[in-house]
Amino acid sequence: MPADSADAVDTDASPVRPGIAERLSRLIQLDTVSSTVAAQGTGPFEELLEELYPLVHRRLRKERLGERGLLFSWDAGGGGAGLHSPAASRPAEDAPAASRPAEDAPAVLMAHFDTVPAVAEEWSFPPFSGRIENGAVHGRGAVDDKGALVTLLDAVENLLAQGVTPARPVLISLGGDEETEGPSAKAVSEELYARGIRPWLVLDEGGAVVGAPLPGLDQPSAMVGVAEKGAVTVTLTAVAPPGHASTPRRAPSAPERLAKALTRLRKNPFPKRLNSTARTMFAAYESVATGRAKALVTLAPKLGPLTARALATLGGEPAAVVQTTLAVTMLDSGTAHNVIPNTASATLNLRLAVGDSVEQVVATLKRAIRDDAITVTLVEGYPASPESRTDSAQWRVIADAVAEAYPGTVVAPYVMLAASDARHFQRFTPDATYRFAPLAMSAAERAAIHGVDERVTVDALVRGERFYRHLLLHLPT
Repeated sequence: MPADSADAVDTDASPVRPGIAERLSRLIQLDTVSSTVAAQGTGPFEELLEELYPLVHRRLRKERLGERGLLFSWDAGGGGAGLHSPAASRPAEDAPAASRPAEDAPAVLMAHFDTVPAVAEEWSFPPFSGRIENGAVHGRGAVDDKGALVTLLDAVENLLAQGVTPARPVLISLGGDEETEGPSAKAVSEELYARGIRPWLVLDEGGAVVGAPLPGLDQPSAMVGVAEKGAVTVTLTAVAPPGHASTPRRAPSAPERLAKALTRLRKNPFPKRLNSTARTMFAAYESVATGRAKALVTLAPKLGPLTARALATLGGEPAAVVQTTLAVTMLDSGTAHNVIPNTASATLNLRLAVGDSVEQVVATLKRAIRDDAITVTLVEGYPASPESRTDSAQWRVIADAVAEAYPGTVVAPYVMLAASDARHFQRFTPDATYRFAPLAMSAAERAAIHGVDERVTVDALVRGERFYRHLLLHLPT
């Protein structure tokens, strides 16, 4: 920001309340497992939130939308503390006019407060104790997603204490059912659309600040999701004559037919592709990579099909980046140990790559199985989201906030492999919906999400608050 700017605000001078780790600890101690929130409602959470963030509740408008959605509205300050940059905020010339938000369109900042369950016996510390030890806050939701929620609300509370208002309206959308498909976030997005509101920016959980994003590349990186994969659930049902286990037929039974089909699908019949986001991700490292990593990021986009096939052979996250993935999640067959059943079924969960449609995926499954005695039934599904832009004012304001909180960190796009509440907004804001939690996480900390010993460092919380504070101060008008 220019030193002579009339709107200049020193972010380091903003009063920051001590105790961000303690506030997260208090929120972790409150049981907000999705089933608990569904049974008890959002009341207990709202009461604690008002205690922890009094200015947010006194100065922002609060609405309840959907069954478990909370929306806080923060009006713009008429130029206030934000950096006014008409050139930066002007829509790209090739953006469709119908998709361009109004000049006063809000930034929608999102988080969710429900969590998945935890089995206490498996944890080093009780999962709902919120223990603060060894420089970290421990407990279910520390990362997913109460940690990000605390950094966001702390930043807002700190700016309100300073008397600062954003240069553009801000909506804070908090969901209590993200872990159960996010119906409240969907209700919020549809209500905003019904009111004629087209967000300028949507930012939800997703990527994080990681240490080694690519093989051989030891470079701190903020991985910002510009899209997320789709999801499909299908059932495979095999049918064959039943019989007594003492006299099995020569023809394959229903369980055997199903097993053969699943074995065929292990080869993953879906196309391997390097999408445009992956190409942009590699390009982000060209100026910092050296040695073998330099060759990787330079050559990978040029050898698109070969790169995609190579990543697919690695399995895990690398394979998930370049193809639709398939996992067998449920099996069902038989009623007695000595009876050959006439049916056997399997439930498959697929995560759709950008470019694969639901119909294409179902058709591919049928072709790969090659067995008319097996029925493929679509239970539910939706395709991958559009890919948001990385050459826009919205992307730049995120990148600048990362630079403030994590100096020297590369900001790179990626396609989020899991699902988030943001997908309900991207259909209304296709070019500017992003997924990034401003928290530094080691590989072990990322692996603990939905697992055991979930935790976040206190330093990551402090830096996350700094990220949101900088972003809010620099929203362009």
